[in-house]
Amino acid sequence: MNLDVGQRLKSVRQMYGLSQRELAKRAGVTNGTISLIEQNRVSPSVSSLKKVLDGIPMSIAEFFTLDLDAAPQVFFSRQELTELGSGKVSLKLVAPHRAGRQMAILREVYQPGADTGEEMLSHEGEEGGVVIRGRVELSVGGQSRVLGPGDAFYFNSTLPHRFRNPGRDECEIISASTPPTF
Repeated sequence: MNLDVGQRLKSVRQMYGLSQRELAKRAGVTNGTISLIEQNRVSPSVSSLKKVLDGIPMSIAEFFTLDLDAAPQVFFSRQELTELGSGKVSLKLVAPHRAGRQMAILREVYQPGADTGEEMLSHEGEEGGVVIRGRVELSVGGQSRVLGPGDAFYFNSTLPHRFRNPGRDECEIISASTPPTF
């Protein structure tokens, strides 16, 4: 298979909204180097290509396997969110099939009395969110607070944490975590 590295680099660069100059600056090369590669006047070594792709950032594998004809899905209807929760806790994941996803975005709904379990959660990364409606008691690293609509949270996920709906109404939260644990 004969891959046009230059055209592929140009397409990827444009897909990410980068000028030749901006990509060159990020990659630590001259914009002339980017131009020569895109014109196929120079064939980059694997290490040179990796250096250029680090400016996007993108792995060499992603670069060569990315389907440039298929634009990544940007918008998702409520029916396209994948349910990860069970029972009285609904956790709907946005973009579950997105390759190389860097974060998890969830629509969380806790029924009255629902919680994430007796055992505290703990995992690598950070998470944050905003309460949309209802109330949630959030316990993080020995601290606890009841949050209502408009209140927010952000914490290091390695700290033991737990969510619980202490109220009589559903609680809805929009949250994000990185790296994605789902």
